[in-house]
Amino acid sequence: MLRKNNITKILLSFFALLFIFNSYPIYGDDLNEEEDIDIFFEIDNTLTEETSSTASSETLDLNSRSCVVIDRLSKNILYGKNETNQVKMASTTKIMTAIVVLENYSLDKTIEVSQKAANTGGSRLGLKTGDKITIRDLMYGLMLRSGNDAAVCLAETVAGSIKEFANLMNEKAQELGLSNTHFESPHGLDSDEHYTTAYELALLSDYALKNSTFLNIVRTKNYTITINGYPKVISNTNELLGNLEGVYGIKTGFTNGANRCLVTACKRGDMDIICVVLGADTKNFRTKDSIKLIEYTFKTYQYFNIKNFINNYITDWQNNHPDFFFVEKGCSNKVEIKPKSYLEETPLIPIKKDLIPTIEANITLPSYLQAPVNQDDWLGKIKISSNGIDITEFDLLSNTTIRKKTITDYMLSFFRSYPNQLEQTII
Repeated sequence: MLRKNNITKILLSFFALLFIFNSYPIYGDDLNEEEDIDIFFEIDNTLTEETSSTASSETLDLNSRSCVVIDRLSKNILYGKNETNQVKMASTTKIMTAIVVLENYSLDKTIEVSQKAANTGGSRLGLKTGDKITIRDLMYGLMLRSGNDAAVCLAETVAGSIKEFANLMNEKAQELGLSNTHFESPHGLDSDEHYTTAYELALLSDYALKNSTFLNIVRTKNYTITINGYPKVISNTNELLGNLEGVYGIKTGFTNGANRCLVTACKRGDMDIICVVLGADTKNFRTKDSIKLIEYTFKTYQYFNIKNFINNYITDWQNNHPDFFFVEKGCSNKVEIKPKSYLEETPLIPIKKDLIPTIEANITLPSYLQAPVNQDDWLGKIKISSNGIDITEFDLLSNTTIRKKTITDYMLSFFRSYPNQLEQTII
């Protein structure tokens, strides 16, 4: 009887543990999900063949709920799926966390871990109350190990509380023009008011990568931190880093609400892109989707010198239209045009390779203008297209100043023409 009761207790304990396990929420970058190399499928020739065959398709077969690829030079979207939908982003949140810390605090300062930070759940660096660690090591623990305890520790150190740190995050988002992004925490655990879009997360990532310290952290595969004077080796949770050509960052993410997320920076040759996948069902899907998008982009696009093309087109157009403009009450009709100056900043744009041979331009300008016409006044547009498909357009500005005629100008004009009028009268 006693033995039977013991068996019953063991079974009840087992089912209780099973219930607790299934009910326990899985938080950002859960270690079993992000660090178990055995479940990560090998990037092999089979995958390369799969992505190569789908790269020519305009619509890729993707599992992720939303995704985007942007070109870092032009900020153009090269591929998108629900890229402007507001969604949860899990631990990709830590991209903003890192930037707020880097722009507001010294990395060399040593701090003491609070009880609140030490008790933070989900993926952890393994901090305990009272531990001594530098901000620099916390940053590596944040971005490589995806430690939620490190995130809270950083937030408390920089702003005094999670709430105040979230305010700094939202101020930075507003400064960057991320109108569909809102933060409530430094770690990204699920919350209804904690969201972004794939596109805005890509823009945030592009901004973050311009910070050399951030770049050096996220491109690191393994790093040794020091806690209380003792070394600890940590590894990057980004499965593509070191496994796919050109990948140099930046962040993984996983919660029940966000599903699997991955932000990847990849550069091959001159082309530098950011790929964001959000809401994949499994880690394998997020990895496959990321590789499909990256391979598609580099197979499909190449840079085109739009600055040279437009400048040459404008020169030819003006030579063929010498008397196009009439400036009412102007001292001259010789208006020169130029593209807006941002072409100097982004002379190259990514264009699909098969469209480049058929690229053409079309200028839209009014022929009638009223004086004065000032240098840099907006005049019209130049639209770039291929096979009837619009690629991009740029503003056209005046490259000259045409002042309005004064009474003196009219008098001088009259006296200059007077001898001719008198000669015609005599004849």
